[in-house]
Amino acid sequence: MDIVCFVVVGGLAGARLIYVLTNLSDFAHQPLEAIRIDRGGLAFHGGLLGGMAAAWIVAARRRLRMGILLDLAVPGICIGYTLVRIANIFNQEILGRPAAALFFERHPAQVYGSLIGLACLLVHHILASKIEKKPGMLFWGFVVYYSLLRGVIEETFRENPLYLWGYVNESWGAGFFTLTHLATPFILLFAFWMLKRISQDFSS
Repeated sequence: MDIVCFVVVGGLAGARLIYVLTNLSDFAHQPLEAIRIDRGGLAFHGGLLGGMAAAWIVAARRRLRMGILLDLAVPGICIGYTLVRIANIFNQEILGRPAAALFFERHPAQVYGSLIGLACLLVHHILASKIEKKPGMLFWGFVVYYSLLRGVIEETFRENPLYLWGYVNESWGAGFFTLTHLATPFILLFAFWMLKRISQDFSS
């Protein structure tokens, strides 16, 4: 429970920091708004990084195994992601792109995200009961399948700003490339590297 308190604070700080950094133009004339988390604006990847940083500091001081802590966090992350996307529906946030070829006006991006959270929870449960327990493997496996699901499904149909040349298929409501699209390959490479490292550490 002590670790959870630090992780929550670190997660909020990281989530807000990444959101502000990726939306600097919104805060250029009102910098104090950067600390107003009560008005929304939190980035999932930032929350994950901030929470991990806080957990790592506590684990290092108390000589705890970081891999075990990360594995234990996966179910809570999945459930939290599912509930946050449901809250986005009520707050009318995280809108999907308009899609002329579909029978609804916009893609229900919040529903896609919520289903991704549930799918990740199911995959984690299956892997946790099947694979040999190597601390950290379940967490970095989660990073892989979460990143793939979000990058391919949610981000493609979510109305986020586009970078590089930017492409939108107005008929199907698909858009490329968001910041998450661009960051996903690097996240996947790092996660695969961590999985390989964990396997080597336990085989040697």
